[in-house]
Amino acid sequence: MIRFEDVSVTYDGAAEPTVAGVDFEVPEGELVLLVGPSGVGKSTILGAVSGLVPHFTGGTLRGRVTVAGRDTRTHKPRELADVVGTVGQDPLSHFVTDTVEDELAYGMESLGLAPEVMRRRVEETLDLLGLAALRDRPIATLSGGQQQRVAIGSVLTPHPKVLVLDEPTSALDPAAAEEVLAVLQRLVHDLGTTVLMAEHRLERVVQYADQVVLLPAPGAAPQLGAPADIMAVSPVYPPVVALGRLADWTPLPLTVRDARRRAAPLRDRLATREPGTAPAAAPAAALAAPDTVSGADTARSADTARRAGAGASTGAGTASGAGTADGADPASGTGTGTGTAGVPARAVPAPRAASRPLLRLRRRRDAAPAEDTPLVAEVRGLGVRRDGVRALRGVDLTVAPGETIALMGRNGAGKSTLLGSLVGLVQPTAGQVRVGGATPHRTSPRELVRRVGLVPQEPRDLLYADTVAAECAAADQDAQAAPGACRALVSELLPGVSDATHPRDLSEGQRLALALAVVLTARPPLLLLDEPTRGLDYGAKARLVAELRALAAAGHAIVLATHDVELAAELAHRVVLLAEGEVIADGPTAEVVVSSPSYAPQVTKILAPQRWLTVAQVREALA
Repeated sequence: MIRFEDVSVTYDGAAEPTVAGVDFEVPEGELVLLVGPSGVGKSTILGAVSGLVPHFTGGTLRGRVTVAGRDTRTHKPRELADVVGTVGQDPLSHFVTDTVEDELAYGMESLGLAPEVMRRRVEETLDLLGLAALRDRPIATLSGGQQQRVAIGSVLTPHPKVLVLDEPTSALDPAAAEEVLAVLQRLVHDLGTTVLMAEHRLERVVQYADQVVLLPAPGAAPQLGAPADIMAVSPVYPPVVALGRLADWTPLPLTVRDARRRAAPLRDRLATREPGTAPAAAPAAALAAPDTVSGADTARSADTARRAGAGASTGAGTASGAGTADGADPASGTGTGTGTAGVPARAVPAPRAASRPLLRLRRRRDAAPAEDTPLVAEVRGLGVRRDGVRALRGVDLTVAPGETIALMGRNGAGKSTLLGSLVGLVQPTAGQVRVGGATPHRTSPRELVRRVGLVPQEPRDLLYADTVAAECAAADQDAQAAPGACRALVSELLPGVSDATHPRDLSEGQRLALALAVVLTARPPLLLLDEPTRGLDYGAKARLVAELRALAAAGHAIVLATHDVELAAELAHRVVLLAEGEVIADGPTAEVVVSSPSYAPQVTKILAPQRWLTVAQVREALA
């Protein structure tokens, strides 16, 4: 169905090909997974299947790519639209209409399908992806995960023969991700749909793959093989594989079920040991809040705050190029966007009698701040209603210096809205929010930036310079930091990105690393991150965890909204679970996630009933 014949792609201005020696075939009716570190060219390979590379991106494509017998060198994306459905890393750039139902119908309307066929397929897709309750909602008011499901649904309704998916579960909660993957598996098994997918969260998808294509490094030839064989040599692999490597299991398990069947001897070895402190107990009682950065109140900071608070406008990035098989005109592009951190995520039912958390877990003594320790942030009885939707109700939250808190819950639970309230993007309709002694929505951006920094779901909202070097220089100047401070952070989080690279040309994960570095340069006392591991490979995530742990150890408070259960297990001292705008659990990470079938990490499920969270804890115990 899809055939790569000695394909290489070189973008304009690049000295070396982004991908080279790509030669493999994806048979009809198989799900093939593309894996590899960030920036190795996975999105380029996916773009070559849909014809976006090189017709849209520019650059030079050598070799041949055929899809259902059509050569993508001679067929432009519009001539492949009836065969290939594509969902990129940024779902906002795909949307054409304003509402969910219209978006699901748009692709079929463009292909001239009959109205009765369109109606039936829209209803089927709404049910398949759990979108029925959102059918009339404006897309701009949806959470990031809900938007991702709409984007996937919009390419399912035309019934393409080939699906090309770039990070399809990156913004989805665990349950929603399982639903989407179950739909894909049904399409592959029952309808013979061919799926080529790139995904960094391998713990979610690797067990569904028929074959895995590994891109080990930029420009390196890909390796194709069975999932277990590739995971044995891959530089990126999920926790279940990491535990299998540690325990020397052969063949390597790909699922929790397979690992549990082999884990009895390992459980016996660990029976007399206790999990280590990973993450370490919060040092809130012993640390004072870090000094604020006096030089951060600059025009850039104010401009960034204004742009991030612009509401729920959609963002889009465009690039055009007359790329051909032999050559290409220079690509040009623009990228604009506005933050969606404060967008209400979903409609909430009528108020319940109880507004307090349904489950309040006792914190460990060593994680509790001393009574005289000043709080970095405090939320009391917070309620938020936006566009007629009750996004938050009766939320209480305290954040102490040195504490790392993970906000978790299904898509639309109110996590991004809570972050938006802490940074002043969202005005409460009830209750109060205090950050560093100030009320965020009543505080000017120049003053607020000294107290709190936010990395939104769309990192490009913080990026406007033409090169990585210029972006880092501006961040250093805004924070009055030593020259090179931001660039050093970029090198730690994601090595290998050159100073001359345009942020638009970075992968989603690389843009996130750059945006993180920009915010961390000012070292705000309270750091907020919305889905910080979206688009990051395991190596980049490990570097991020190390950086955030160092900030917490220095007294910075960190609140992150995430669907990444492995990140929460690795990093968070506390987990706060939200459901339909209310806090339903608040307690130490181990106590909250161990009891949850949805939010327990893989190691916890494999070694239950023992209370292990991470491979690092197991490795330390066995040492």
